[in-house]
Amino acid sequence: MPSLLRCLLILLCTCGPALCLFAQGGEAAVAPDFLRSIGKMYVVVAVIVVVFLGLALYLWRLDRRLTDIENQIDDHA
Repeated sequence: MPSLLRCLLILLCTCGPALCLFAQGGEAAVAPDFLRSIGKMYVVVAVIVVVFLGLALYLWRLDRRLTDIENQIDDHA
């Protein structure tokens, strides 16, 4: 379970700086306003959430598989 928390922490650390870009305002706020006005903002957010959840799930499963392989190697050595 600590490996899942580690993956989530890495994900949060890599996404944290990107969240600051939305707080800048000015020219960067034009695109979100346009997407929100035509109703596509929620679609974009949903796609981003699905992609990040997919990556987190993939990394979690990969970590479990590698842990199992490491345990098998340790048992045979």
